[in-house]
Amino acid sequence: MLDIRRIRTEPDVVKAALARRGIDGSDIDRVAALDEQQRRLAAERDEVRVQVKALSKQVGALHRDGKADEAAAAQAQSRALGEREQTLAAEAAAAAAEVRELLLRIPNLPHPDAPDGASEADNPVVRVVGFDPDGYEPAQRIPHWDLGPRYGILDNERAVKISGAMFTMQRKGGATLARALTQYALDRNADAFEEVRPPSLVLSETLTATGQLPKFADDAYAIERDDLWAIPTAEVPLTSIHRDEIIDTASLPLRFMAATSCYRREAGSAGRDTRGMLRTHEFDKCEVFAYATPEQAPELLDDLIDRAERGIADLGLAYRVLEICTGDLGQSHHRSFDIEVYAPGTDQWLEVSSVSWFSDYQARRGNIRYRPGGGGTAMVHTLNGSALAVPRVWAAIVETYHDGDAIAVPEVLLPYFRGSTRIA
Repeated sequence: MLDIRRIRTEPDVVKAALARRGIDGSDIDRVAALDEQQRRLAAERDEVRVQVKALSKQVGALHRDGKADEAAAAQAQSRALGEREQTLAAEAAAAAAEVRELLLRIPNLPHPDAPDGASEADNPVVRVVGFDPDGYEPAQRIPHWDLGPRYGILDNERAVKISGAMFTMQRKGGATLARALTQYALDRNADAFEEVRPPSLVLSETLTATGQLPKFADDAYAIERDDLWAIPTAEVPLTSIHRDEIIDTASLPLRFMAATSCYRREAGSAGRDTRGMLRTHEFDKCEVFAYATPEQAPELLDDLIDRAERGIADLGLAYRVLEICTGDLGQSHHRSFDIEVYAPGTDQWLEVSSVSWFSDYQARRGNIRYRPGGGGTAMVHTLNGSALAVPRVWAAIVETYHDGDAIAVPEVLLPYFRGSTRIA
């Protein structure tokens, strides 16, 4: 969430930044008014509390002096003030709760260098690598949802029988390919990132810390009986590893990676990109994540982009990098880049990685701090990237490496294929 102190001191700057996202400043004005009201009520509550304490001492002294009538009057006044204190405390708490609720819904401020734009159509392409639209053979122009059943590696018909629409099931070499991609992503980042296998079910406060709640509740799978949610990405539990903690500054940046299943309702997606592996309720993904100081964050952002980009390049896939414009930034994002692979069979650019810098937005929700020089504490910055999202990379590989008789295994994945070089 945004820093309330900045809203107090620089409301116009905050509103101008949100305007780049296409958001008016009415919520900021409401937060500022409620914050002022809450602080006024809290100050009045504290003054009344001081009076109550003083009267309590006075009542005791009057009783000792044998002035029962005066003591009774002071006691009655103390009770009235006590009731006033409780009323003020409740009003202050209600104002504070409304401020927090508004702050949870107000998105992060975009980085000054984030390109302006209204929607994904305005996302500039930073670079395109390895793409030749005329360089693909007819065999590569067959979509993976046709190739999968042909080679017995994708069995969505039975997946739907087992779990319902928008679930997939890989078999034989297809299952091996999915597993290989996950291990490949972990191995590539093991030089600098601690591997974690976090829980796949998390508490509401864990989902709130990343910005998924309350805004995206309809896209998440909830287990209401136990107040648990299925994670939409490993970013969610990784962000909360140090929730409500002060991190040793000397240990920053802290880097984590995790391969997990991810679960998303994909509300409103029925009939859109639901064939094959393009849009599913459950999928595997390897995530990389970092806590950092504000000074460390820009270099870490570049490193995360480079790692995700090289991972795709070494698979031999054509790809492009886009920077996300202000109007398309996610709720928590300060600056963000997407990597898309080209899938020749579907003739589409498919997003396979999103690398984002969240500034202190998530850390403020999760109360994750460090001690900068000069004393006191400050919020860390968080960064996150998809090292590799399996389904769409899987689809692009199956289409790109199909030669009409089989699907060749990319060279970097051969160590994970038990000696096989082709999916036939």
